[in-house]
Amino acid sequence: MDDEARVVSPDADAIERSNEAALRPSNLDEFVGQRVVREQLSLVLSAATGRGTPPDHVLLSGPPGLGKTTLAMIIAQELGSTLRLTSGPAIQHAGDLAAILSSLDEGDVLFLDEIHRLARPAEEMLYLAMEDFRVDVVVGKGAGATSIPLSLPPFTVVGATTRAGLLPAPLRDRFGFTGHLDFYEDDELKAIVVRSAGRLGVSIAHDAAHEIASRSRGTPRIANRLLRRVRDWAEVHGNGRADLDAAREALTVYEVDERGLDRLDRAVLKALCTRFAGGPVGLSTLAVTVGEETETVETVAEPFLVREGFMSRTPRGRIATADAWLHLGLTPPADAIGGEAGGRLFD
Repeated sequence: MDDEARVVSPDADAIERSNEAALRPSNLDEFVGQRVVREQLSLVLSAATGRGTPPDHVLLSGPPGLGKTTLAMIIAQELGSTLRLTSGPAIQHAGDLAAILSSLDEGDVLFLDEIHRLARPAEEMLYLAMEDFRVDVVVGKGAGATSIPLSLPPFTVVGATTRAGLLPAPLRDRFGFTGHLDFYEDDELKAIVVRSAGRLGVSIAHDAAHEIASRSRGTPRIANRLLRRVRDWAEVHGNGRADLDAAREALTVYEVDERGLDRLDRAVLKALCTRFAGGPVGLSTLAVTVGEETETVETVAEPFLVREGFMSRTPRGRIATADAWLHLGLTPPADAIGGEAGGRLFD
């Protein structure tokens, strides 16, 4: 299953990112959640504005869909600067990065999404640019190659990564501020849903907003996507208002249950509980049983199931917790307590 095809996927394609643009807050005061990061970032930006200098380079880490791109846009907005957006995979050569850096004006904000995927030559060029605001452009090849230093105006790099552990230490150390974004609480997501509904011109009941928030897996992007699906259902089958019944009916159509699990999540839990008695079971066997690739189960379904306490990873394999059994309407065995479980490894 393509992760971006799932209604509960935290990732987004270009079309959805375009749709999200109208829903993004434009300043830190409008940004909901991430209180610690928001307060720290506000202090960094206010101090830099008072000095009349660009702020330190900013690194934002955390799972997809939590607001890293939105914060980068807010940083540029708060500074009154121009935002330039690109991503690690889009920069394959040092020359690609040199072209971007040489076009920056003083005080610009350069947003590098998925910065952990920068090509090594570009990464080494970025070190020098971030620290000394200079790049060395190599002209020619072989013995006749000449390095020409090119001065850059002061600017701010905002890097975003979902895998901070993959960033090399020299790059990570060049960021003066690092913020980690955590999953949102239901009340924060409810506030986001109500705000987004207002932007979309959707009349929504507070209990419906809470219902959407509670099934959004702690991720604003998923909450906004579910809101749009509820709006569609209300316009086609209801009276146009997103009330509680409309929310529940729409989310039933899209197979998102009351805990935010979708078809793939439930298929994994059902196989684990009914086919393998709760485990432990090897990942490859579990993937074959549900008809998916091993990587799909490991990267798409498993992280959320483990975080929510439905599944546990042990050296012997995956096991289902008591919550998994109960969520499926099954009676858990005596040893299904979410810790070390007995049983045979099916692999």
